[in-house]
Amino acid sequence: MTPEEEIVVIFSTAPPDKSGSLAKMLIDQRIAACVNVVPVRSYYNWHGEFCNEQEHLLIAKTTTQKAGEVIAAIKSQHPYEVPEIIALPVTHGYLPYLDWVRQETH
Repeated sequence: MTPEEEIVVIFSTAPPDKSGSLAKMLIDQRIAACVNVVPVRSYYNWHGEFCNEQEHLLIAKTTTQKAGEVIAAIKSQHPYEVPEIIALPVTHGYLPYLDWVRQETH
């Protein structure tokens, strides 16, 4: 397997009213094979103010080759000034699933 074929998981939080459209966009563009959307509560400081927000966590599975496209696509449609977009490598997993992710994003 080449480095471009390695699998990554990209995490991003979004307002609940935007998460579905972001997930669908990634799938429609075939740059993510699957996007899970999970309700979460986020606590953070922003511009000196404490925030306590209901958000959705998007968990997108893609390849290293497509990770930059996923990040750019999320950023282009995301309503936040500085959205959370974090990519983590997948070091182990069920091989048929990982192959499916590669196939869906090829």
